[in-house]
Amino acid sequence: MHPSTHKKVVVRKLDKGLVKGFVEPSEFLTAESIELLDLEGHLVSLPIDQIKGVYFVREFDGLPAHQERKVFKSRPRLNGLWIRMGFKDAEVLDGLISENLLELDSRGYSVALPDVNSNNLKIFVPRSALASLEVLGVISNGSRRNPPSASSKEAKPETLSRQISLF
Repeated sequence: MHPSTHKKVVVRKLDKGLVKGFVEPSEFLTAESIELLDLEGHLVSLPIDQIKGVYFVREFDGLPAHQERKVFKSRPRLNGLWIRMGFKDAEVLDGLISENLLELDSRGYSVALPDVNSNNLKIFVPRSALASLEVLGVISNGSRRNPPSASSKEAKPETLSRQISLF
């Protein structure tokens, strides 16, 4: 690990325990565990099936007097799949994951959280921590879609005559 690439994390375990430390975002996941440097500088390996979430945080002790929002109040503004996760301990949390299904990891999900003012920047949620996962919507501003071709912009007369009238 290179010191300049370490990110602060708080690992929440399914048994309610916490482990604080640093990870290299592109290398902390192994096939069956996560690896981090704890606050004392020791390399710690935690089995992925014992983890509720790896929270990438601004500060280890949180932000004072901030009540974190766990669900979106309205439709998210960022692109992605709007999901609702139900954890095995009955906690419910909304988030956004990549709309590119090829980017999904078989071990879990990298989730952007609904509260941008929270201490939590993002979270990695192992699949094993979830009781349910529901897609609430596909959020897209449409900027990545191919523009319509010139032939599709012009309505053909035979198409118009075959359409039924709604009003």
